[in-house]
Amino acid sequence: MSSENLPQSPEQQLRKPRVAVVFGGRSSEHAISVVTAGAVLRSIDRTKYEVLPIGITTDGRWALTADEPDRMAIADRRLPSVEELAESTEGGVVLSVDPGNREVVYSEQGSVPKALGEVDVVFPVLHGPYGEDGTLQGLLELSGVPYVGAGVLASAVGQDKEYMKRVFLSYGLPVGPYVVIRPREWQQDPSGARKKIVEFAGEHGWPIFVKPARAGSSMGITKVDALEGLEDAIEEAQRHDPKILVESLLRGREIECGVLEFEDGPRASVPAEIPPVTSHEFYDFEAKYIDAAAGLVPAPLTEEETAEVQRLAVEAYDAVSCEGLVRADFFLTEDGGFVINEINTMPGFTPISMYPRMWQESGVGYAELIDRLIQAALRRPTGLR
Repeated sequence: MSSENLPQSPEQQLRKPRVAVVFGGRSSEHAISVVTAGAVLRSIDRTKYEVLPIGITTDGRWALTADEPDRMAIADRRLPSVEELAESTEGGVVLSVDPGNREVVYSEQGSVPKALGEVDVVFPVLHGPYGEDGTLQGLLELSGVPYVGAGVLASAVGQDKEYMKRVFLSYGLPVGPYVVIRPREWQQDPSGARKKIVEFAGEHGWPIFVKPARAGSSMGITKVDALEGLEDAIEEAQRHDPKILVESLLRGREIECGVLEFEDGPRASVPAEIPPVTSHEFYDFEAKYIDAAAGLVPAPLTEEETAEVQRLAVEAYDAVSCEGLVRADFFLTEDGGFVINEINTMPGFTPISMYPRMWQESGVGYAELIDRLIQAALRRPTGLR
């Protein structure tokens, strides 16, 4: 019997839903996940929910952490980590994979395991591999625990930019030119792999963008203006992912749009525009999180352009079978058409992140946004749906 069909005990009926906020993780976006978790913990309605913060260290240990959002912020350009927040350097949190048991247990070598109570829903604010890519979602499906955000398939497709673009193309969504270099190509024929990139640049022109296929927060992305910069760009991308993606430069305005699950289905927010960042080559990690480059919300678009990008954002959400939320990123090209760059199934949720800002402008404040995501997760069953 799956846990969602189990009768509730009197204790479950009386207490508030317990939300496990899971953050950190093994990806290069660990610190941004911690910052996101701090914002969620600071704003979640404590009169409505009990909260259990669980951090995942960079080596994959699930740790019980302090519920102290102020320690999770970027301070003096210094990035936070779960290791600094963990209550122990050895103890671990364990979630049962028995779908009839949602109890979370904390264990430490030489001590009696401590039951932390049942979890009703998980709010995973992990970014990148081992969290946003379907791996954690698969564990939660096995455990029978509802969770915020996309399911296994949508999370995996949303993380892998190659297959994301393939799905978009199959649904007739506009996608820019790209080429993929897989790990086996590097291993068996590195000169052939490089030639493939150079030929792509010759066809579509320099500059090109070299990026990890399965990373986010602009990690590992390099704008390459000429052949001599290619080797360093490849090396930087492969520090984050052995599979890389090469894209041509799309000249136009960068437009983003949020999608949120409501009771009657997904709706799009007002769009935002990322203006040119003069102090950076492009809208990279430092521009997003360290220097806090400001986006324009709402984007200065015509009514027709706004309606079109909102339509495309919801279509992208549906194409990948997303749930909960998505941020869809577009280019409004010089010929007046939109091209979808990518979606993010767990977009940045920091106070300066574009997704919450777009919904704030659309009439859904940050606390309500969190509440809607949790309620949407509680409405959905785990398993096939």
